[in-house]
Amino acid sequence: MRSGRCSKGKEAAVKASEQHWPMAADLYGEMQLEANPPTRRRWRDYLPGTLVTAIAALAAAWLADHYAAPIVLMGLLIGLALSFLSQDARTHAGLDLMSQTALRVGIVLVGARITAAQLAELGPLPFLLLVLIMLAVILVTTLSAPLFAQDRHAALLAGGATAICGASAALALWSLIGDRRVDQARFTLTLVGITVASALAMTLYPVLAAQLGLTDAQAGFLIGASVHDVAQAIGGGFSFSPQAGEVATIVKLARVALLAPMLMLVALWLGRGGKAGSGARIPLRLPWFILGFLAVVAINSFAPIPRPVQDGAATGAQALLLLAIVATAMKARLHLLLDQGWQSFAPIIVATLTSFLLSLGAAMLL
Repeated sequence: MRSGRCSKGKEAAVKASEQHWPMAADLYGEMQLEANPPTRRRWRDYLPGTLVTAIAALAAAWLADHYAAPIVLMGLLIGLALSFLSQDARTHAGLDLMSQTALRVGIVLVGARITAAQLAELGPLPFLLLVLIMLAVILVTTLSAPLFAQDRHAALLAGGATAICGASAALALWSLIGDRRVDQARFTLTLVGITVASALAMTLYPVLAAQLGLTDAQAGFLIGASVHDVAQAIGGGFSFSPQAGEVATIVKLARVALLAPMLMLVALWLGRGGKAGSGARIPLRLPWFILGFLAVVAINSFAPIPRPVQDGAATGAQALLLLAIVATAMKARLHLLLDQGWQSFAPIIVATLTSFLLSLGAAMLL
């Protein structure tokens, strides 16, 4: 009886959530859009949600700067604390804008840091090892999901985010997977778990590399290939040595360059196996933000973007992704988080351990 009441209560909560934020997700990122939005919006319709998101993001940035805390984690926590604001319909348009458009533009701007020359500088063997590690992490995490009673799409989200660049990749992947496959609560937990795992990795991996007697090049590859977040991977590398920091930077940027190929593979896989709401197959086409990412990388490779523009793009990308994270957290339903048990973190743990062990083995080969 108790189990039945819990099940009915959970179903009621999900239905209530669907009434407030209908499940309109699809392969191209229609994540929890407002019900029956007006055909035309005025600019002031976006102001309430945009302003509260911006204020929360500024607070997260201030806390991260003054207390040396991960900015993504601060954004998540503040967004979750302010999730009650999303119950006001006036915030819906702005939150939708920040959680989708800001995310996609931010992903495009990430491409300004990547060039083909960086991949060439890395060399064929390390790059091949990175590709194999990425594929192995995703496969192991997805295949092990049934052992922990987890959905394969949630495991795909955790594995892909761990294999590439943490929260940024998680947001991009979720825009493809959609909340019909991975609900808002599970996605929020995944973001929290990845952020915490990345912070721990940045602290522990340089120490483990020193204890194992790795060279600067080996330590740089290990840290760059296994720490989730870009800034934390680079910071972890330089905490070992300046030489390791340089290697970690190149390796990590090479991992970021794999974001677009991974998203294309996921899009094709979901397109072949997924079904749209009407029962038709999802068309095999790439979202515009992936094409934009590839275009910016191509431009930067053949006609290098000036350094000040690159720095501005990097700052803009970080700001937009932070806004997307805050808005996503604000749209979360905290009561649904209570339905998630410890096993929800299992895919993140499996992905993190797999990434570390494979990266360590690859570093030993270099």
